[in-house]
Amino acid sequence: MQVGPEDRKLLFLRACRCEAVERVPVWMMRQAGRYLPEYQAVRAKHTFLEICKTPLLAAEVSLQPFRALGVDAIILFSDILIVAEAMGLPLDVPDAGPVLSNPVRDRESVRRLRDFDPARETKFVGDAVREICRAAGPRIPVIGFAAAPWTLACYMVEGQTRGDISTALGMLRKEPAIMGELLERIARATIAYLRLQIEAGAAAVQLFDTWASELTPGEFDAFELPVIRVIFDALSNRGAPRILFARGSSQHLASMAKSGADVLSVDWDTDLAEARAILGPRIALQGNVNPSILLGPDSGIRQAARDAVKKTCGLGHILNLGHGILPQTPVANARAFVEAGQTAPVPIPAQAGRGLS
Repeated sequence: MQVGPEDRKLLFLRACRCEAVERVPVWMMRQAGRYLPEYQAVRAKHTFLEICKTPLLAAEVSLQPFRALGVDAIILFSDILIVAEAMGLPLDVPDAGPVLSNPVRDRESVRRLRDFDPARETKFVGDAVREICRAAGPRIPVIGFAAAPWTLACYMVEGQTRGDISTALGMLRKEPAIMGELLERIARATIAYLRLQIEAGAAAVQLFDTWASELTPGEFDAFELPVIRVIFDALSNRGAPRILFARGSSQHLASMAKSGADVLSVDWDTDLAEARAILGPRIALQGNVNPSILLGPDSGIRQAARDAVKKTCGLGHILNLGHGILPQTPVANARAFVEAGQTAPVPIPAQAGRGLS
């Protein structure tokens, strides 16, 4: 049964709680961005950072996929490096990709990082969330986000986001105490930053761990898991579901289940049926269609969406991609994915849901 727009926040929250739903909610990571002509029109007039830091512009591009595709949740349009900038690293975003000046390379540079006041120094983020909530209405879920500590640490050490994190890995393995201190500083800043978003109206928050795949299971447990737990524990009384996405999630799934997350968002290398068997009925799943499938034929896109829902029986499942939507994705294909997920049958077994801690 199709759920109307007025029910989408409740639908989303019920899925996060592993409660019975009429259908799975659907949204896509990076759903606001370059594949949408509406975004390109805004981007032609404004820089990337100008959009991020102007609440009305950030709200407009956040709302675009909701209007164009009918997704069931709106994620804030921003950048994970906003926190790094607020902590004291100058940020520039040229066409070649983001650059952080004065990268963190030693203990002294870690200790020069600032504990910032999000309500003052990233006020534009809270204002953007409020504007999205105002425009979308109280029954559409808005998702806030931040980088997971390890991913942000990688970019703060490397000074850029172009895929080589060898310097960060070297620090972790050669100077683990320095990396540990950096991760703790980031976690502390992230707690306050996500609280700002929840207080502004975010119905849920997600941590993006893009570089979890580069950590061994032992490194993930020793370095990343403890600081994620600190963040999620600090947010446990805020009433907003906590979502953890990790690329390379299959090798870390059991550890991710100990993070305090209400929802684990997994990539396409993780089999959803196997994940559900491992996690049981109390942790929701998000994902996990390969974004490249959206470059193919309509029939394949719709089948992939239906197959993903079938693997979870629709129980505690938020249909999404296994990573961000690719910039060259045709809008019609993105719409086909959303429509297929929203109309996929959900033969839900008898399971008890749970309240969010």
